[in-house]
Amino acid sequence: MRWRSALFLWLLLILLPFLVSAESWREVSEEAQAIFPSATRMKASSDTLPVTEIYQLDQPLGFLFETDDLTDFPGFSGDSINLRVGLDTDGHILGIALLGHHEPIFLHGLGEKPLVDFINQYGGLSLKQQVLVGSAQQRIASDDIVYFDGVTKATVSVMVVHDTIISAARKVAQARLTGFGSSVQTKLDTDTFSPKSLSALNDDNYLYHWQLSEEEAAAALGVNASRLADARDSDQPDNTSFIDLTLAVLNPPMVGKNLLGETEYQRVMNTLAPGEIALLVGSRGGYHFVADDFVRGTTPARFSLRQQGSPLALRDADLFHLQHADFALPLAPFERLNIFTFSDQSGFDPAVPLSVGMTVQLVKNHLESEHVFVESLYALPSTLLVAVPPTEKPLPLWQRIWIDRQAEIAVMAMYLVLLTGVFVFQRRLVRFNRYLTPARLASLVFVIGFIGFYAQGQLSVVNIYTLLLSLWNGFDIRVFLLDPILFVLWTYVFISLFLWGRGLFCGWLCPFGAMQELIAAVAEKYRVRQWKIRDAWHQRLIYLKYFVLVLLVGMAFNRLSLAETLAEVEPFKTAVTLVFDRSLPFVIYALALLLISARVHKAYCRYLCPLGAGLAVLGRFRLFSWLNRRSECGSPCRLCEKSCGINAIHNDGSIDYNECVQCLECVAIISDENRCVANKYGKNRKSKRATQSSDESVVVVVSPNIY
Repeated sequence: MRWRSALFLWLLLILLPFLVSAESWREVSEEAQAIFPSATRMKASSDTLPVTEIYQLDQPLGFLFETDDLTDFPGFSGDSINLRVGLDTDGHILGIALLGHHEPIFLHGLGEKPLVDFINQYGGLSLKQQVLVGSAQQRIASDDIVYFDGVTKATVSVMVVHDTIISAARKVAQARLTGFGSSVQTKLDTDTFSPKSLSALNDDNYLYHWQLSEEEAAAALGVNASRLADARDSDQPDNTSFIDLTLAVLNPPMVGKNLLGETEYQRVMNTLAPGEIALLVGSRGGYHFVADDFVRGTTPARFSLRQQGSPLALRDADLFHLQHADFALPLAPFERLNIFTFSDQSGFDPAVPLSVGMTVQLVKNHLESEHVFVESLYALPSTLLVAVPPTEKPLPLWQRIWIDRQAEIAVMAMYLVLLTGVFVFQRRLVRFNRYLTPARLASLVFVIGFIGFYAQGQLSVVNIYTLLLSLWNGFDIRVFLLDPILFVLWTYVFISLFLWGRGLFCGWLCPFGAMQELIAAVAEKYRVRQWKIRDAWHQRLIYLKYFVLVLLVGMAFNRLSLAETLAEVEPFKTAVTLVFDRSLPFVIYALALLLISARVHKAYCRYLCPLGAGLAVLGRFRLFSWLNRRSECGSPCRLCEKSCGINAIHNDGSIDYNECVQCLECVAIISDENRCVANKYGKNRKSKRATQSSDESVVVVVSPNIY
């Protein structure tokens, strides 16, 4: 029984560490196995950083995390793009998996394959490398710069993905790995130089001397002084210092160049890798910082440097000549002389004191020995340091996009200024009504070619989702600033709704509406017979688009993905965004709507468009009903009503501004003396009155006969 109890206790002691951490350690998931094939264990982070640590037995392999837990970059839809990222202990991205997104261009346009292909390019990327996405500049062969292909027509979404991956991965690297950024505020001054003597270098604390007598060393080590005698490396007298070290950080020329001279200093600096620090260590005394059997090029076992408890990884620079170098200043002869190097990416902060340590091996008996540690602090003088200029933060994504698209914004702004002028000064411009048709056609071509195909400025009911959901969940203007063309358009349209109603957008800014109108113009030219919708049916059908709007908006608050699918009632993505480069059912649907518009003028806009319905709701609060009307409109003249292709003019001559697209055709008619019936009647009445007046004013004068 006793051996069973002992065995149980022994097993309990072995398993205790695993039992204590049973909640954090768990089997490797399939997701982690896909990125870390050799992983055997995984555990949640022990602090607040939301990462999962991946291990092969006790060897750390890296970290697994979701970007939504670390970043919040809103995509084009207003929601973030969530990815699972695997990062190894060297700062390389091992793998990425797409978890979720609501980017319309990929969900209902290009498909998710281009997005997945773009994301896969980040596999193997080092966080020390710079990534240029879709750069059209001349590519430079460099290990520090990599080029990734972007995705045409999805620039905003691609840049959001890039910022999401890099930002999240760097947060993990900075918190868990060394060499990926820190809060260091100073660096070594590698520019300033002035000649200094050895005494001046000592007085300025540019050289650090650490001396301990045998008694001081014994007290610091907590051992009997007699035990140190056997630890000495030389036969020097006992009255010499037990430890006598001299340290000098060579990178600042104020130290290195004064000590070594110009030629030797440059030679040493040239041997350093970028970011390496060179530390000269010389030793006299009884116990040296390296043993007699020290192998050059390796890490010293006796000598160490630490900062805030973390060791700096020292490595001998393997410079054989130093032992007999002819230094510029007459330093006291050293029995040992080495230059060690370490990287500033190891966490070195020159403003933080260095802990200079020595490990002394003391013999306990002829079979065993013990190691004791002693250290001293050395703070580099402030005159060897310079402030690190604050790292210039990259511009926010939306600002970078605005800068890149400033030419498009300028062209759009000029068009909007001209359009505003037309609407504001329309009463003065009616005298040029003969130019309305060519100006109108030019505008339609511009809207389709530039705003639609080139600038991708087709507004959508999905934008209404984004606005309403943003207001519901917490407004973030960055969502709308990601696309400057859409932002400018929405801002302009929103203001114009309260001035002139929905018609300004639907008639002058909507690319798909412009397509329908151009097709109708071609059909009219070739005298394609129009299908006349009865007024009773027309009055019922115009409410269909409001039903579609309510359905989509209501669905967006409950099932956003389904609402995005139902938003395909809009053919905008197929016809404008993707220019009909899409699967056949979507293309057939869009083409069918355009063909119907040849028979029924702008049928989609009138009866089905949820975006037009949403704009019409706000357009009811317009300030101006500015289209000219006359008392003769409706009776006896009904020419404007007959000429209005979308039935926006009632029998009494009044205009339904909720349906009017403000094509200005009625304005041209009413100001045309040859077309407007009221003008003709008025002209005829004036002519008759003038004739009557002239007849009544005729006086016959009879001259008397003169004899």
